[in-house]
Amino acid sequence: MTKDRPKKDFAFFLLYMFSFLLLWEWLRPMKELTETGYLEVFLVFVFLSLVMSFFRMPVIPASFVKVIFVLYCIHFMYYEGTFFSAGWIGQFLESSIINLKLVWGAAWTELSNDFRTLLFFILLWMMAYLIEYWLINRKQIFVFFFMTLVYITVLDTFTPYEANAAIARTVVAGFAVMGMLAFYRIADRELTNKTSANARKWMMTLAAMILFSVGIGYAAPKAEPAWPDPVPFLKSFGNGDGSGGTKKVGYGTDDSKLGGPFIGDDTLVFTAEADSRHYWRVETKDVYTGKGWITNSESSPTLRFEQNQMVPMFQFHPEVKTEQHTSRVNPKIGYPHLVYPLGVSSVEASGTFTSLEFSLNTHTEKILSVANGQKDAIGPYSVTFDSPIYSIEKLQAAGGAGVETNEDLNAAGGAGVETNEDLNARMLSRYTQLPTGLPARIGRLAAEISEKETNWIDKAKAIETYFRSNEFVYDQTQVAVPEENQDYVDQFVFETKRGYCDNFSTSMTVMLRTLGIPARWVKGYTEGEYKETTNNGRRLYEITNNNAHSWVEAYFPGVGWVPFEPTQGFSNTVQFESEKKEQAKTPQEEEKKEDIAPVASNKPEQLEEEVGTAEKKASFSDVFKKAGTSLKTKRKEITLTLLIVAVIAAVLFKWRAKWLPGYYILLYKYRKQDKYLEKAYLALLDQLNRYGLRRGDGQTLRDYANYVDQFFSTREMRRLTAKYEEYLYRGTVNEGMWEEAKDSWEVLIKKAGA
Repeated sequence: MTKDRPKKDFAFFLLYMFSFLLLWEWLRPMKELTETGYLEVFLVFVFLSLVMSFFRMPVIPASFVKVIFVLYCIHFMYYEGTFFSAGWIGQFLESSIINLKLVWGAAWTELSNDFRTLLFFILLWMMAYLIEYWLINRKQIFVFFFMTLVYITVLDTFTPYEANAAIARTVVAGFAVMGMLAFYRIADRELTNKTSANARKWMMTLAAMILFSVGIGYAAPKAEPAWPDPVPFLKSFGNGDGSGGTKKVGYGTDDSKLGGPFIGDDTLVFTAEADSRHYWRVETKDVYTGKGWITNSESSPTLRFEQNQMVPMFQFHPEVKTEQHTSRVNPKIGYPHLVYPLGVSSVEASGTFTSLEFSLNTHTEKILSVANGQKDAIGPYSVTFDSPIYSIEKLQAAGGAGVETNEDLNAAGGAGVETNEDLNARMLSRYTQLPTGLPARIGRLAAEISEKETNWIDKAKAIETYFRSNEFVYDQTQVAVPEENQDYVDQFVFETKRGYCDNFSTSMTVMLRTLGIPARWVKGYTEGEYKETTNNGRRLYEITNNNAHSWVEAYFPGVGWVPFEPTQGFSNTVQFESEKKEQAKTPQEEEKKEDIAPVASNKPEQLEEEVGTAEKKASFSDVFKKAGTSLKTKRKEITLTLLIVAVIAAVLFKWRAKWLPGYYILLYKYRKQDKYLEKAYLALLDQLNRYGLRRGDGQTLRDYANYVDQFFSTREMRRLTAKYEEYLYRGTVNEGMWEEAKDSWEVLIKKAGA
């Protein structure tokens, strides 16, 4: 039995209008806090849903209109061509199937934007339905009103969103809706006439109360908080924004405020198969502010290239000796950017894509994947790169003189090669930029360290060696944050001498710039942890958030960009060689030889493992151990999956009286054997009991049938019961008895599920 629906008068219209305003408050912060576009489209969808509910549009036509609206919006946002073409629909269906597999695998961060938009529309659809359910059936909306207030206040507390006006709007709309619903509940309970006059009196009193309360609250003096603000304390345990506090290690985009401690994070970012160890670049930054690094946002041109095409990025001079290698990257987190070694020449991705290209920011050298027309993460990919072997003699000859006129600088200002005559000056200005308030003693120290050297490479090596002295300590926890009027580098170099890679790399970059040597700050990952040697002879590395790292690249005319590693405890993976045969090997070459040793030492162990493979496969304890490890590593995904399954099961169980009749109809309606008469009749008795028509103790089936028919104003239950008793108690039955009783049974079970 359904409850009376309120009359569609002006008061009922206001009820829906204020409910729409409450839903609007959930969407307002998204424009400020996220990169979600087209918020007006989502707002129109919510408005359309509530309008169709207000005019009591049937479910099927309303659903059809909503589906068409959603598909049209997704086509408008992400696809080209006409809406009625079948091409984009096939692409969208293919993308949805792939994303459903990602959802099943709990890979939430790898979902494509069009599928996320679809899920958001579904969420808004559900919220609009719940609003209708709370307004019409329950006539109670306090829970949603309270959740809205909590949502807004949390955003106001922990994000830049200013919610003063939002809280006032929510209070007005929420109390208006609750007051009007209270009128309808009282009218239903007390059997009061819901006349326009009565509604008008109630609404006027309600409006006066709300305006008076909000006005008093706005105008009244505000007392100071009795408790200290807990937000700074809570933020100190989050990722932070680079402004101090305890942050979690990992790749981030905001480096404008460096400093402060961080905690480790062993979340796996990607695995890689490589011939040798090397760093993984993500981006570079060139503007030092005194507190951290930013990118010059005035102009950030991008270049597009496709798979297996030459990456349009200048990294070193073509005459530099190189060795070509290919590394295989298997991402585990859905970042849209690529990781790549120095000297990358081409990229090739695995998977099926309607279209795939890459976007290179020529200022930051950050490469984004553009799959199926949108920036999104991709699956495994291979990067081919030319590993440079720098000549010490050429580097020593590349120091300072004639830099402003060297044609090689034309390619160093960005990824694209330009010919503008003033590019040399602009390039030097860009990569030797320093803030106006930089303490002079930083430059004096750099000059003092390198005063005995006559060329750029030796000056750079002197500064790199300076940071490797015992005076500096690598530390992740006891790291200071510069004061408001204090320079980040100055504090580290002259006061604390304690920090991690950001402190070391930023300090060296700034000191090189004070000497007039072009230098830039590079972010990415170290080579990671060596795991094993694969069957094809390559090394498998695991790279986690703990491997996030920053280092320095300096520019040398006629050579190009050369990496340096000033951080204590880290070694440079770059190769140097002397063109003089009699010259001894450099320390970097010795480090490279030492790096090969662990792989060789692992080979005997690998052979022993292969010998004992059969025994290990037969070991039950090893199987249980692997299962336990798998459960431990995927406990979050398993817990979330079980929770979702439990919620779905609970909802289905609670509302089983609604969906079970449909299941029984599908189960028994198309059966022809008479034996199903008994099963269907017993299922009907259970459904009537769930509906609320309970059979009394000692009540005969005929008396119960009269009671059911009287309730539903039918005679179907008596007819069905007579057939059931005839089937159950007579020795012989007529074939086709279930066919004769089927219509009566279907009518009753549908009524019991309404």
